[in-house]
Amino acid sequence: MVATAKIPQRQLFIDGDWRAPALGRRLPVINPTTEASIGEIPAGTSEDVDAAVAAARAALRRNRGRDWARAPGAVRAKYLRAIAAKMIERKSDLARLEALDCGKPLDEAAWDMDDVAGCFEFFAGHAEALDKRQNAAVALPENFKCHLKKEPIGVVALITPWNYPLLMAVWKVAPALAAGCTAVLKPSELASVTCLELGDVCKEIGLPSGVLNIVTGLGHEAGAPLSSHPDVDKVAFTGSYATGQKIMVAAAPTVKPVTLELGGKSPIVVFDDVDIDKAVEWTLFGCFWTNGQICSATSRLLIHKNIAKEFVDRMVAWSKNIKVSDPLEEGCRLGPVVSEGQYEKIKKFVANAKSEGATILTGGVRPKHLEKGFFIEPTIITDINTSMEIWREEVFGPVLCVKEFSTEEEAIELANDTHMVWLVP
Repeated sequence: MVATAKIPQRQLFIDGDWRAPALGRRLPVINPTTEASIGEIPAGTSEDVDAAVAAARAALRRNRGRDWARAPGAVRAKYLRAIAAKMIERKSDLARLEALDCGKPLDEAAWDMDDVAGCFEFFAGHAEALDKRQNAAVALPENFKCHLKKEPIGVVALITPWNYPLLMAVWKVAPALAAGCTAVLKPSELASVTCLELGDVCKEIGLPSGVLNIVTGLGHEAGAPLSSHPDVDKVAFTGSYATGQKIMVAAAPTVKPVTLELGGKSPIVVFDDVDIDKAVEWTLFGCFWTNGQICSATSRLLIHKNIAKEFVDRMVAWSKNIKVSDPLEEGCRLGPVVSEGQYEKIKKFVANAKSEGATILTGGVRPKHLEKGFFIEPTIITDINTSMEIWREEVFGPVLCVKEFSTEEEAIELANDTHMVWLVP
């Protein structure tokens, strides 16, 4: 069933309609479960970015802003709620597409779709609340008058990752639209399918043309010109530390605000007075959810030495019961990682850790029962020192590093031993 699955064939979504990319190129979509192509997405370039930004700028100014930017918040809320309703209506199809596209277990993808709809509903409420706060008086000394006036920042560029393809896109799209901004969304080329379906929903509910534009493609061909575009007023990005640095540099010449949500190397600290079974469950949940591909994954376990052996033994036993399978299979708890590149990167991290003296207690390879797919068994690594690459760098896969501590002070020092910055305002 999965091997023959196909995705909808979409174009770029610009100015309220589908538009073929200027250069006519498309990128293959590889199902990480089967390693087979299941369709294509359009490969946008700078010409397409120009068209999308121009459409967003025109939508901002249309009818002197009264169609969108200066419209009552209740008007924008109506559209956001219509999108939310369609997301619930399409929930099953969207979840399946996301499982096919990025390997996320189907039930996790379905929960994400509930959150997608909830996000649009939440910010619809905030759009309505803006009306009540507009022109509110601000208390100042005598002889001065001041009123609060809220205005959208303008055209925003939204560049989003592949681990929560639609949900993280909507976390940026919904508040931007609620505030009266217009937007150009550039999703990751590794997982763009459900973001293009968002375009189809916007077209179906009659969102004014140009309010949301979606340009898929490679980062250096679509993301880079979007970040540096002189007609973009703000950039919001979620992704890797390295790409975040590039976006800051690209946006700097036009002195536009940039919001970055970057990588992480989060610790989970376990003392010797815990309920061990419950702590084991939450440790593995924190590291292996969404196939370990979360910037907030608790990928460093700091465990008190008094319970370390028992705790680790139980984790290893528990991890062997995690179902690793096709994400469409019932009960799947760990699907494939998103791409061959990510698969090879994770295997290299594990191999380097072993060569540096770490012990791979379990995992680090494809499960024996799966002949294809970018699958990595749940991986637990001990005998770590703080200079190792596996300790310091974000793996973004189902890999847990374990290190013991003796005192609370030592645990705090180890927890803070990271250069990773998750959020940059």
